[in-house]
Amino acid sequence: MRSEPSPLTPLPKGEGNKPPLILIVGPTAVGKTEIAIQLAERLNGEIVSADSRLFYRGMDIGTAKPSREEQARAPHHLIDIANPDEILSLAVFQQKATEAIADIHARKKLPFLVGGTGQYIRAVTQGWSPPEVKPNEQLRNELEREKEEKGINWLHAKLKTIDPIAAEKIDPRNYRRTIRALEVIMTTGKKFSEQRGQSDSPYHLITIGLTRPREELYRRVDERIEAMYANGLMDEVKSLIARGYSPSLPTMSAIGYRECAQALQGQITVEEAKQLTRRATRVFVRRQANWFKESDSNILWFRVEDGIPDAIQDAIQRRLLLEDSH
Repeated sequence: MRSEPSPLTPLPKGEGNKPPLILIVGPTAVGKTEIAIQLAERLNGEIVSADSRLFYRGMDIGTAKPSREEQARAPHHLIDIANPDEILSLAVFQQKATEAIADIHARKKLPFLVGGTGQYIRAVTQGWSPPEVKPNEQLRNELEREKEEKGINWLHAKLKTIDPIAAEKIDPRNYRRTIRALEVIMTTGKKFSEQRGQSDSPYHLITIGLTRPREELYRRVDERIEAMYANGLMDEVKSLIARGYSPSLPTMSAIGYRECAQALQGQITVEEAKQLTRRATRVFVRRQANWFKESDSNILWFRVEDGIPDAIQDAIQRRLLLEDSH
């Protein structure tokens, strides 16, 4: 196993003299954290998290946040940068991630953008600019009222009938994003999915996709969820609520937290919470696949198995050296 870092100084530039950015993508529980850390250790890199669940302090167990020991092995950015009641918008994340990547480049390090939240990754790598539609408070209030009366699933179903492409890429639990999409559609008369501006990427992208057989992935998901509950997820949620973070907060609707809150309120049993968490995670895994498809020729896919960090390291270095020689 190779352990010596390979400094890349100065950093090679890609086509158009663009600075490099390594993407590590793949579904929940595939093994992104450990592989990204190993690659950062070897390639003089630093990790920028693109997992929206890792932004929030105190939400550690249910998000599988990298441990202090893991974070000590390679510098991490955009973890624990907000409290659970501070909603970090896509635009704010985009700005913070861009700044972090620029800082890493300035120090002659190699940035790794890692995560399973497709829209956050694409916002950075494709230069997304959100639709310029000012908030319509009256319309938002009406949609909020409909959510309260008919539920978030009804709201998401409404979006699906109008703009199925947008609905496919928005988690039904993320009702604020669903409301924003509906607000933009109803204000402009155009589909939300057709209004997201984008530009050429400012980076030379090398995208690494990690995959496992679906049955193996689901087994790892189930094992992770069992470990989360065994390691104190219920206590973590109880502590967050005790500190004043309402279960109705968008952050508290994250998978695992919503179910634990329902169990703490006596609405369901702990075992039912586990079952619902497993079910929701599997749905989330399938939704992640909509963002990064194995048929995408721009992604170098690797099946996670023994020795795979070596193969990925070789692929990254070949790509960097190839581009640098042009």
